[in-house]
Amino acid sequence: MVDVPQQAKRSQGQMNYHAGLAAEAIVQRDYERAGAQVVDTRWRGQHGEIDLILEEPGGFIFVEVKSARSFEEAATRLSERQIGRICNAALEFVAQTPAGLAANMRFDLAVVDGVGRCEILKNAFGSA
Repeated sequence: MVDVPQQAKRSQGQMNYHAGLAAEAIVQRDYERAGAQVVDTRWRGQHGEIDLILEEPGGFIFVEVKSARSFEEAATRLSERQIGRICNAALEFVAQTPAGLAANMRFDLAVVDGVGRCEILKNAFGSA
């Protein structure tokens, strides 16, 4: 016998996972159109995961992607705890690059609304 609440929970989790992938793809395309190069997606270090890591002549861009019905709702889904994990993960990432901790970094929040529009908030948080 299948536990209906568990099955519904799994189904919702799969929908959220795929919605997150779709939102990240939308954001990635916007950055690429602007000339940034993708370094990694869903990079995972000891301190957490970074949705998108990009590079442009000014340095690295670490992007957290949030999606919801509206931009405002998506933006509220970023917690202080997540910001701390992302900043620590970014330090872990740049420590492995040639410039090390001296690398230029920017932290953006990209929000995607329910119809797939994207808004990028540059320098939204963190200062490593």
